[in-house]
Amino acid sequence: MIKIYELKEINEETVNAFANFIPQLAPDIKVPTMSELKAIVSSPGSTLFVAEDKEIIGAITLINYRIPSGIKVWIEDLVVEKNARGKGVGEALILYAISHARKLGFSKIDLTSSLHRHKAKGLYQKLGFVKRSSRVYRWQD
Repeated sequence: MIKIYELKEINEETVNAFANFIPQLAPDIKVPTMSELKAIVSSPGSTLFVAEDKEIIGAITLINYRIPSGIKVWIEDLVVEKNARGKGVGEALILYAISHARKLGFSKIDLTSSLHRHKAKGLYQKLGFVKRSSRVYRWQD
């Protein structure tokens, strides 16, 4: 049975789980260290949720921050271990994140998705996310 919860403590098992599935987001992504994961879970602007079925099989991060026009809320780094995909884990993680956001009083959540992630796009639309007419630009040093 899949259990979803907010990750508050980081241990070696957690670090190993992230080392296993973070590269599945993109092969060039640096795997987070224990100190980096601890910084995420201790940050007031980020909430890290995990899905567990005897071991951690997926994660999602809910980010919120205040700007002059209000509060922005984003879903970032949704990832499910490849052997657990197609079993509703991603959907459960998103719904859990949405529920948490609602409890905090947030009524809008944004996310981005790579163009090649067709199944993810279908899931997002199924859950009520609507494509916005905007572009994401990135500066990189």
